[in-house]
Formats: sequence, structure tokens, C-alpha cells
Amino acid sequence: MSTTARRVATATAALTLAATLASCAGPAPGAPADADPPASSATQTESRHDATDTWFAQMMVVHHQGAIEMAELALDRASTPQVRDLAQRIADAQGPEIALMTGWLQAWGEDVPGDPDGDGGHMSGGGTGGGMDHGGMDHGGMDMHGMSQDEAMGSLDGLDGVAFDRAFLDLMTAHHRGAVEMAETELAEGTHPAALRLARTIIDAQTAETTEMQNLLNAL
Repeated sequence: MSTTARRVATATAALTLAATLASCAGPAPGAPADADPPASSATQTESRHDATDTWFAQMMVVHHQGAIEMAELALDRASTPQVRDLAQRIADAQGPEIALMTGWLQAWGEDVPGDPDGDGGHMSGGGTGGGMDHGGMDHGGMDMHGMSQDEAMGSLDGLDGVAFDRAFLDLMTAHHRGAVEMAETELAEGTHPAALRLARTIIDAQTAETTEMQNLLNAL
């Protein structure tokens, strides 16, 4: 056999061996498997919730509705652009959060505050916190300096100018502190990942706004 023929035969044998080894070898270490892992585990984690998650979403929806009611009045009555700007930011932030929490409650099969049917669009099987009496929740689930939401709105309605600004900032500060307390309870006892993230967002945002309101009060 010529030298050229031997080289061709050797190269062919090497290629054949390499192809055989490649076909027998498993996936390289660390390589992803052909089949995707079940997506249900992540979905189950996001849908799992406990009674604290339900309480947090239900109460915070009502609490946010009260804050927006106060903020909308401030947009009409506040005498300073700083207070009106704050009121607009509160309404802009809390409206989408109400929609988010309402969506959770509907998905969980829990009561949604303000639902005229009173069942929150329950899914079959119910949920962990159904049957909650929202009639006793008022607009915020807590008072502000001893006043309910309706009483606070009534006190603001009779004011204008700087007197309104001061009363609004004082009441909204108390309102924010109540929201922070509720969010802290969620962080301590809740389990739903998205609800825990929202609780942290509320704590950070409303703590910062409370500081802002104190500074505005001091400047009036």
C-alpha cells in the first residue's frame, strides 16, 4: 500500500472512531437536558398563598382606595404645588396596586372588597380567607387619629388653603403609617412571593413619602 493510501485509511479510521464515540457519549456535564423542566413548580409557588396574604390584599385594597379618595380631594383643594404633586403621585402609584391585588384575590378565589356580588368571583374550591366581613373594614381597616375614613374626609371637606394642606399631610401621614404596619405583618407572616414583594415596595415607598410629608409640614 502506498504512503498516500495508508494516510487516507488512517484518517478514515480516525473519523469513524470519533463519530462512534460521539454517538455513544451522553450530554456534556452541565449541558441542558433536551426536555424542559416542569413549569408547574414555579406556577405553584406563585399561586400558593395563606390567610395573611388574603388579609393583606383585601385590607390593602380598601386602604389604598381611601388614600386615593383623599389624594383626589387634595388635587382640588391643596394650596401648594408640592402637596398637589404628592397627591398625584399617591394616586398614580396606588391605583395600579389595587388592580394587582384585586387580580390576586380573584385568582385565589377570595372575596374582593367592593364586589357587588360579595363573592369576589370565587373559583370552585374556594380559598383560605373567604367569607370575610368587609362591612367592618371601613375604607382603610384602621382609623387616622381616631377618625374613620368618612370622618377624615368630612374634616378635610370643610378646609381650604394652608389649613387644608396641613390637615391632609397630617392625616395622610397617619394613613401611610397604617399601611406600613400592614405590610410589615405581610412580610412577617405571608407566603405569596408577589405579595411579599409588594409589601416591601409599600414599606419603602410610603416610608419615603412620610418623610416627605413631614418636611412639607415643617415648611408650611
